[in-house]
Amino acid sequence: MAQRLALQRLLALPARGALASHGRAFGTSAGRRSTFNVQDGSDFQDRVVNSPKPVVVDFHAQWCGPCKILGPRLEKLVSKLEGKVLMAKVDIDDHTDLAIEYEVSAVPTVLAMKNGDVVDKFVGIKDEDQLEAFLKKLIGA
Repeated sequence: MAQRLALQRLLALPARGALASHGRAFGTSAGRRSTFNVQDGSDFQDRVVNSPKPVVVDFHAQWCGPCKILGPRLEKLVSKLEGKVLMAKVDIDDHTDLAIEYEVSAVPTVLAMKNGDVVDKFVGIKDEDQLEAFLKKLIGA
């Protein structure tokens, strides 16, 4: 009986086509599309340095407590900007070469990049208002 009821509820859900017609895909969000993990130096070059959009680069580490607070906070604000800015996440333990190249001496370090150039940066944790101001300055809002 319980299985039949569960099956009836499942069948009553709208079809995937109905979800797509509202411009939303099941299980995705704007944050997922605008935020990505850098895979290697070549990926960084292609998706960050050569990006036509401004990119926020979050240099972080798994063992870094403040990074675990800042990362999700920054991702949330980037997703609210609906594609006006991208966010690249760079784990300094996996990509030491990029950390050295961009003179990252502490984590979290966040760079604002436009047309392949670093135009702003901060080190440490920031509150949402400060992050919002940082992002608005980057996109010129």
